[in-house]
Amino acid sequence: MALPPTPPPRSGLLVIQPLRRKHCAECRRGSLSMLVLEEGAPRCLDCADLGHLVFLPRGDTALTRRSREESALSAVVVRFNRRKSRYERQGVLVEEAALARAEERCLADAEARRRRRVRDARRRAAEDARFTDAFAAEIRRLFPGCPAERARAVAAHASVRGSGRVGRSAAGRALSEGAVVWAVRASVRHLDTPYDRLLMEGVPRHEARRRIAADVESVLGAWREAGADGGRGREGRGAGAGPPRRKGTTPGPPS
Repeated sequence: MALPPTPPPRSGLLVIQPLRRKHCAECRRGSLSMLVLEEGAPRCLDCADLGHLVFLPRGDTALTRRSREESALSAVVVRFNRRKSRYERQGVLVEEAALARAEERCLADAEARRRRRVRDARRRAAEDARFTDAFAAEIRRLFPGCPAERARAVAAHASVRGSGRVGRSAAGRALSEGAVVWAVRASVRHLDTPYDRLLMEGVPRHEARRRIAADVESVLGAWREAGADGGRGREGRGAGAGPPRRKGTTPGPPS
């Protein structure tokens, strides 16, 4: 049976992975996993003087490029795709020593990339720490009565890189008042009110928020007002503690 159409001409040597069993027209050896067409007849790699080359499958662009650069003799390997009616590249044949040198170069680059990733991670960690400090300081400015430890915890939670939380939004990175207040409000809602318990009991979210709205505003108001009275009357309160509960409110879970 005849071979598929001849691959289009290209610079360099071309080797074919046949779809059906083929025998070398010169030495009659078969079946061939790779062959070279010479004057329309298949030749095995040994008869085509390419038998000393090793096959490097496609997939690693840098390794392929460097292997061909290092190899005095190389060939492109293709296979016919019946569905697409065209030849497609499968890899290259290169000298074994050239492949080894190319792998060493790629490993050296990989180590350099690893060191760069470590440096970048350290830089990002330092940036994140500075941003968290700034976010916590802004919380304390807006809510002087918020304990420092609580402000730090809110800032750290809101500003986790890649979390999509308010601290990573454009407004959060700009330390806008709205973003900072939103982060504090969310913390108070979950830690200082029965909001989570209401959700677990099946109360719809909007209804649960309506029920605990007064408690949230009470805590936020107390934290704001603490700056005006110098914190009088709040000595001895633990981190995250809110003001005394108003009559008729449900005490929230501990922080």
